[in-house]
Amino acid sequence: MAGRIKRKKTRKQDDTTTSKARPFLIWGAVVVGIIALAALLFLSMRGPTPIADLMNFYGQERGHDNTVIYASDLPPVGGLHSEVWQNCGIYDEPIDAANAVHSMEHGAVWITYQPDLPQEEIATLQNLGRNENYLLLSPYPNLKSPVVLSAWGVQLEVDTVNDKRIKEFIKQYQQGPTTPERGASCRDGVGSPLQ
Repeated sequence: MAGRIKRKKTRKQDDTTTSKARPFLIWGAVVVGIIALAALLFLSMRGPTPIADLMNFYGQERGHDNTVIYASDLPPVGGLHSEVWQNCGIYDEPIDAANAVHSMEHGAVWITYQPDLPQEEIATLQNLGRNENYLLLSPYPNLKSPVVLSAWGVQLEVDTVNDKRIKEFIKQYQQGPTTPERGASCRDGVGSPLQ
């Protein structure tokens, strides 16, 4: 009988120990949950990693002017533009910059390349743009860098078609944060892309 009493006491002591530890476990789990939630919120608010050598041209004027002419060895990244946008897609001839700017206003990324770029490098760029809905690809006369990526208010010059920043630029700026008319059409404008 003494053994039974002792067992009951031990069981009672175990129950007391467990019930005393239970609030600490619950509060510990709550604290860990709050810390995990705060970490997730912090990471989601940080945004994408900045792209090295990205040029910003924020505050571009917007409006339609069918007489606008751009004079630069770099494609425009905004400003006054044609009232008709360029149909997104791949082109093997230069396109009118005033139409391309209107497409960028709708969220397109415009990838331009030097006309004398080797054909295999042009093919690499074409493969990048093949499945993109808001992308223009075209040669651009007198371009000072082999490849220039432009979106509304931002631009990136790269020396090689294999530069990892090209994909990152497309990911961040196609229908990106600088797009004035996100979601507007990139079809039913002017131009007949190859694809």
